[in-house]
Amino acid sequence: MVAFSIALGVILTLLGIAGYGFSGGESVTALIPSFFGVPILVLGLLARKEKLRKHMMHAVTLLALIGFAGSARGLSSLVDLLGGGTLARPFATVMQSVMALLTLAFVIFAIKSFIDARRQRDIAPTPGE
Repeated sequence: MVAFSIALGVILTLLGIAGYGFSGGESVTALIPSFFGVPILVLGLLARKEKLRKHMMHAVTLLALIGFAGSARGLSSLVDLLGGGTLARPFATVMQSVMALLTLAFVIFAIKSFIDARRQRDIAPTPGE
């Protein structure tokens, strides 16, 4: 999950920069994926230290969940766009949808990882037994 969080941070950062560039630098909101990507990247790098891993991964998952909540509305707009509808800012819809799907995938895998770690801890013998 650490590598996944670092990759997510890099991808979101690049997504925001690309979105800002392709939009002609018209709107700072195109950088929103980067505003999530940079902290996720930093927390992912910090999570490489064993003693920080648990807390950093929980923080990354919280950021990803917030990122998903903020970008999820782009998914319904994307469905409209793919159905032939017209939108005022189709590029923004695509960018929001990509961010929503990436962050949702991360949250799902993180929850699975947390559950697996808990199960492993529950079945592992404690020292002295």
